[in-house]
Formats: sequence, structure tokens, C-alpha cells
Amino acid sequence: MRTLSVVGVLLCGLVSGSYGLYSKGDAVVDLTPSNFDKLVTNGDGVWIVEFYAPWCGHCKSLVPEYKKAAKALKGIVNVGAVNADEHRSLGGQFGVQGFPTIKVFGANKKKPEDYNGQRTAQGMVDAGLAAAKKLAQAQLGGKSSGGGGSSSNANAGPGEGKDVVELTESNFKKKVFDSDKGWLVEFYAPWCGHCKSLAGPWADAASRLKGKMNLGALDATVHGSIASDYGIRGYPTIKYFAPGSTEPEDYEGGRNADDIVAWAEEKAAENIAPPEVKQILSEKTVSDACGEHPLCVIAFLPHILDCQSSCRNSFIDDLTKLGDKYKKKQWGWLWSEAMAQPELEAAVDVGGFGYPALAVISQKKMKYSILTGSFGYDGINEFLRELSYGKGRTNSVRGAKMPTINKVDAWDGKDGEMPVEEDIDLSDVDLDDKDEL
Repeated sequence: MRTLSVVGVLLCGLVSGSYGLYSKGDAVVDLTPSNFDKLVTNGDGVWIVEFYAPWCGHCKSLVPEYKKAAKALKGIVNVGAVNADEHRSLGGQFGVQGFPTIKVFGANKKKPEDYNGQRTAQGMVDAGLAAAKKLAQAQLGGKSSGGGGSSSNANAGPGEGKDVVELTESNFKKKVFDSDKGWLVEFYAPWCGHCKSLAGPWADAASRLKGKMNLGALDATVHGSIASDYGIRGYPTIKYFAPGSTEPEDYEGGRNADDIVAWAEEKAAENIAPPEVKQILSEKTVSDACGEHPLCVIAFLPHILDCQSSCRNSFIDDLTKLGDKYKKKQWGWLWSEAMAQPELEAAVDVGGFGYPALAVISQKKMKYSILTGSFGYDGINEFLRELSYGKGRTNSVRGAKMPTINKVDAWDGKDGEMPVEEDIDLSDVDLDDKDEL
């Protein structure tokens, strides 16, 4: 019997040790993984939630004041408690690292704010009312706020920027792996101070890189499986995913917007295809190459009768190789047959140099530079290298606007042929029938 009594006492002790600090009679709602999303994350109104451990001395000391605050806020602000020692998944989801931790769930339930006020009923009531007022004002204005609580944007993550894509376990693979553009992904935690500092530059960089590279943010405390897949051990961690790649590389740039943009543009340029050297066929051809790029390189090639297909293709091949070499500059590349675009040639003074000739135009500045050296790979490369360093002589485009472009037929890739001369039949002409002088 003595043995049974001892076992009974031990069992009783184990059972009592698993009890929480709050009972059903309190105004404090017992929150668990089974009801948390329904009541808090997806529920209405503001919630103040304490994450505690039953063995924690500070948690036990807080109980009377927390009950008092819950009673005072009943019907106004919801007050709940999570036994984070028993339900560790909830604590981990919200970055709880010590007990007690109190968080205020306002308008943005996925990014609650830490309560850092006094551990008194009055302090917690004031924080709850402030959060409720903020939520009401946001709903009155038709806007969503960053959450309730005692400090504005205390847990703002990098996903706050309008051009930063919020990544989750459900959309990560589809958005990142299936993209034709690269991705910079930040793995962050809402409570991380360095992540908060990065939020502004990250949002700024996302807007500046729009159309070139995607910037995303994943809350690693919520979507832990993705973070685990990539060995994320600290916050913030930034990874770069090349287009279509599932294996990222570490971001090695700085933490301000300029550094992020510069690093991303360098990576984006590595993955772009070499530009196509296009024949000038219409206004649109020139507009696309010169108006949408910082510079456009235009080659004026000899007439097909002066330089047959093999000759012309050799020039175009050199231009294509140079386009690949300078693709990071994102220039436009064009060619035209000699005298097919007389107004364009006149605007950049090509005529005096003969053919082939080459001009580089900045439509934004209405300036151009002419190749005066050898029209070959090495000569053009030297000329373009000088321009890329900001060197070289420039002139103003004649008329300070892009000239009229003629519509021409596309070259068929064949050799040129002289027009066939018609045979003249003189058999019916009487050469002797002339007027006498």
C-alpha cells in the first residue's frame, strides 16, 4: 500500500505540474494550437496574449494583475494565455524566447507587437485600449494598420513594402522556382531588430528593381519548413535564386538600398540573353532599341551589292559577339543598309566616313558618338569600352530629336543581284528614215 501511495503522489504531482496558471472561471481565455487560429489569427478584435510556462516564477507573479486586466477589458479587448511550455509550436511561431512574453495582436494578426509596458493591470489595460483605438481608426479610414500595441511598427517585417512579395510555404515553390526572373529572398523573424532595420532599404530596393528582379520576404518563424530546407540559422538571412533554380546562393552585398540594387542588377545581367542585332525596318525598331535602353549601337553596313551575304553576316556576327560582351550595359543593337535611312545618317553625320560605319546614340540626352577607328571586332570593342567608361567625344544629334525612319523590307539573307535589264527590240525601227537637213 505504501508503494501505491508513493506512486499516487508522484502521479498527482505530474498531473498538477501540467496544469496551466489560469482556470475556466477567469476572464483569461486558454489558447491552444487547436483554437488559436480560429480565435486570434482569424478572429475579430484585438487580442492580448501571454505566453508563459507554469514553472516560471515571473509568470506566477503576473497572474493576479493579468486576471485583473482581463476582467477590466472583458467585452472590449480579448485576453488570452498560451502555456508555451506545453504548446511549444505556438511559442516558436511567434518567436517567444523567454517567459512571460506578452504580445498584442491588432489589425495585422500575423505580425503581433511585443508588449513592453509595465506588468500591471493598468499598463496592460492602457495597451489594449490603445490597440483597439488604432484598429477602429484604421477601419474607419478603410485602411489596415501594422498591428496593435504600445509601439508603432514594433514588429514590422520586410514584407511591409508594396513591391516586396510575401512568401509562404504555400506559394514559395510556384513563385520562386517557376520565375523567369531572379529572386532575392529575405528570411526574417518579426522580433529581430536587424530585420526591422532592413525593412526600409528592402522595400526601397524592391521598388527600384521592379521588372528586373523580384524581392521577397519569408517569415521564418511561421514558415519554418522552408527556412529549414535552406539551413537558415540567423536573421535576417538573404538568399539569391537564379531564374528557374532551386539551389540558392548567399547574398554577399551590403544592407542599404543602393548596395542591394547594385548587387541585384549585377546578378540580373549575368542571366540575360545576348541582345539581338536587329535590322532597322521602321520607327518602332528604333524606338524600342534607343528609347528603352540607355544607349543604342547602330551599324551602317555597305549595300548588299558591295558586300554580299557572307560579308554582311561577318559584320553582324561581330556585333552579336560584342552585344554579348556588353550585355550588362543593356544597350540596344541595330544595323541598317547604307542609304536606307538617309535622315538618320545625316543626323549623326555618318556619310563622311563611308561604309561600314557605326554610331552610338543616347536618345535621352540626344547625343551621339561616331566610330573613327577600324570597323572590326577589336576596333569596335575599343570604342565601346571607352564609351562605357564615360570617355570619348560626343556630339548633339542634328535637330535635337530622332529623325524620321523609313519603312524598309527585311533583308532575306541572300546575296544581292543586279536588276535584269530588258532587251530592246530595234527591228521595227527604220534607222535610215530621217529627215534630210
